[in-house]
Amino acid sequence: MSWTPKSWREFPIKQQPKYQDEKLLKSVEEKLASYPPLIFAGEARNLKEDLAKVGRGEAFLLQGGDCAESFNAFDATNIKNIFRLILQMSVVLTFSSSKPVIKVGRIAGQFAKPRSSDFESKDGVELPSYRGDIVNAIEFNENSRVPDPNKLIQAYNQSSATLNLLRAFARGGLADLNEVHRWNLDFIKDNPLGIKYELLSDEIDKAMKFMKACGVDSSTAPQLEHTTLYTSHEALLLNYEEAFTRKDSITGEWYDCSAHMLWIGDRTRDLNEAHIEYFRGIKNPIGCKVGPTMNEDELIQLIDVLNPDNEEGRLNLIVRMGATKIEEFFPSLLKRVKAEGKNVVWSCDPMHGNVEKASNGYKTRDFKNILKEVELFFEIHQREGTVAGGIHLEMTGEDVTECTGSQSCSITENDLSSRYHTQCDPRLNANQALELAFSVGKTLKEYRNS
Repeated sequence: MSWTPKSWREFPIKQQPKYQDEKLLKSVEEKLASYPPLIFAGEARNLKEDLAKVGRGEAFLLQGGDCAESFNAFDATNIKNIFRLILQMSVVLTFSSSKPVIKVGRIAGQFAKPRSSDFESKDGVELPSYRGDIVNAIEFNENSRVPDPNKLIQAYNQSSATLNLLRAFARGGLADLNEVHRWNLDFIKDNPLGIKYELLSDEIDKAMKFMKACGVDSSTAPQLEHTTLYTSHEALLLNYEEAFTRKDSITGEWYDCSAHMLWIGDRTRDLNEAHIEYFRGIKNPIGCKVGPTMNEDELIQLIDVLNPDNEEGRLNLIVRMGATKIEEFFPSLLKRVKAEGKNVVWSCDPMHGNVEKASNGYKTRDFKNILKEVELFFEIHQREGTVAGGIHLEMTGEDVTECTGSQSCSITENDLSSRYHTQCDPRLNANQALELAFSVGKTLKEYRNS
C-alpha cells in the first residue's frame, strides 16, 4: 500500500497510552503539526552520510544519554554535563581508534518509555504504568497516571530549548579541543579515572601545540573548536512523530523532524504493525533494537522493509541481547546479514539485556555484565570479519548510584538508595561511562594495531 505520514493509523499498534479526551488529543496534535521543526532534513542527511562511514569502519558511533528525560530535572547544568561527558568519551575513543566519532545523544525527545505491563502495583493498589513524562507523571496516584495530551506540547517545548542550548555548546567554544581539560566533570577530577583523563588531555594539548606550530589551528580547521551532536529518541508515540513529519522542500521526501535519528524498540518491531509502517516511509537514518527473540528470517525481512534500496547509513541495528545471551543468539544473525550482503550499521546496547533486581528491591545493572556484553560484541565481529560500529548507552553526566560495580566507583547494592534518581531504568554515571569508553578505546586500539 502507498505510504503517508498517517498510514500507520490503519495498523495494529502496541505501547500506546489510552487518552480519555480524544477531542483535546486531536487539538494538541494539530497544534504540534503547526509548530516549527526541531531539526532539518539536511542535518538528517548529514547523519546518514556519517553513519555510512561507521558501517564501512571509517568512523565509530557513540550514542548515549538519559533512559527517559524528565520535566522536573530539566536545567542547563544537566544538559551541559551530559554534553561534556559525551565530549570526554568521544575524545577518548578518537584518540584510541584514530577515527572520527559520530556523536548521537538520547536527548531532546527521549521522553516516552515502553513498559512490560500496562499496570503496576504497590501495597495492593494497581494503577496504569508510568510511560514517561510525555504521557503521564511518575507519582503513584490515580490522577498522576492519567495520560495528558498537553504533555506532548511540554515535551516539544523542552526539546526545543534543549536543542538550542546544545547547538550553542557545539558552536560556542565549549567543544574547543583547546579546552579539553575543562570537560572533566568536577566529581571525577580527583578519582583515578579523572587523572587518567587528564593525562590523555595533556597528550592532546601537546598535539594541538604541534599543529598550531605547523599553521593548523581553529582559524584554518574550524572542526578543532566546533562539533556536531545529533539527537535521537525511540519513536514510540507515533501521533507525536506524525505531527513533525514534514516534506523536504529540496528532495520532496518525508522526514521526521523531531530528531535526526529515530529508533524502533524491541517490543514494537512487529513487521505487520504500526511502527514498521511508519518507519518505512521516513528518510531519516533509523535504528531498530535487536533482542534475543529475533530470528534470522525476521531480521532479513525487517531489513528489506526498512531499507529496501540497501542504502549505506540508513539502518542501525542496535544489538541488546544481554551478557549471558549474546554469544548464543548474535553470531547467527550477523552471519546471515553478512551473507545476504545487507548494508547496516551494527551497534551494541549493553544496557537493556542486563537489568536485574537487587535484593533491596532496586532495579539495577551490574557494570561487569555491561562491559562483558560489549567485549563479546567486539569479539564476535572480529571473528566474522565484520564491523563493530558503535555503542548505545543509557548514561548521565550526574554522580548517580544506579548501576553497581566498576573500578572507578565501587557502588554496591547498599549504595543504590544514596542517589537513585532515574525516571525509569538505571543509568551509568559519568565515572562508569568514561571507564567504559576507556575500555572500548583500548579494544579499538588493539584492532587498529592488529
